[in-house]
Amino acid sequence: MTGHAEAAERLALTLTRGGLQRMTARVLAMLLFSDQDTITAGELAELLGAAPGSVSTAIKGLASVGLIEKVPAPGSRREHFRFPDDGWATLMSEQNAVVRQMRAAAEAGIAAAGEDSAAGRRLADMRDFYAHLMRELPAVIDRWRDGAAGTGVDRRGTTRP
Repeated sequence: MTGHAEAAERLALTLTRGGLQRMTARVLAMLLFSDQDTITAGELAELLGAAPGSVSTAIKGLASVGLIEKVPAPGSRREHFRFPDDGWATLMSEQNAVVRQMRAAAEAGIAAAGEDSAAGRRLADMRDFYAHLMRELPAVIDRWRDGAAGTGVDRRGTTRP
């Protein structure tokens, strides 16, 4: 196993410990470590020694939170994917459907349990936490983007005019 592959597998293990499914973590790590601009699901499956169906499931999960995007590949009949330039910011922004679902689930739980119950209070804390996070994150993300903009180099390492 090359140093690149070992580092990718170590990252995948870290992501798995953080809660990602194993194959999803491996696909994400492969995208981050790939020297190619884009990669197909078949190439991912081959590189990972994994079943195409499990790679496809991982791609769908990563796409749902903005950590993978489909990109045009003129002349190719296969779908090509890459890690998006703004992937981390998208993950942490209001665009993240999971965060919206968590807030909605907390609201539904409060309605079911009653706001004055112990469960209702815990769920209100959950709701309020996500609401606070969504109020604060846009400014954090903007500051991060502004910092990167001042370097003259985009997040892919390309020099900007």
